[in-house]
Amino acid sequence: MSGESAGERLARIRRAGGERGEALAARYLQGLGWTVLARRVRVGRDEIDLLAVEPGIPGTLVVVEVRARTSGRFGSPEESVDRRKVARLYRAAAGLRTSGSLPDGRALPRLPWRVDLVAVDDAPALGPGAGGPEIRHLRALEPG
Repeated sequence: MSGESAGERLARIRRAGGERGEALAARYLQGLGWTVLARRVRVGRDEIDLLAVEPGIPGTLVVVEVRARTSGRFGSPEESVDRRKVARLYRAAAGLRTSGSLPDGRALPRLPWRVDLVAVDDAPALGPGAGGPEIRHLRALEPG
């Protein structure tokens, strides 16, 4: 894009990679029978990447953090989630539950809930799936 600074270009590339990671994570969860209720839910200063319902009786409302990497140069996607980020996810989940509704006005399902991480490694170097995305799902992240 003409007139775009290096910083703006990098931000655009990161945003596109994040959107691709979220789309891959959403498809992965839907393939497991989950229902994705919303993407990129703003709760105050925090954001929930995906809000989904895991099937079961009665089901579980899951706040999903998605981390994607196209290179292992800076570590795995999982390594980029620290205790402060997990605390922010719990804060966002609590705020959303207190409001009782999604930003579009739909009622939030009254279900047990938890916070998960879906790591998307878009270019794994070795092993099964090399050359394509590898998805790892870490369930029930614990707060700090």
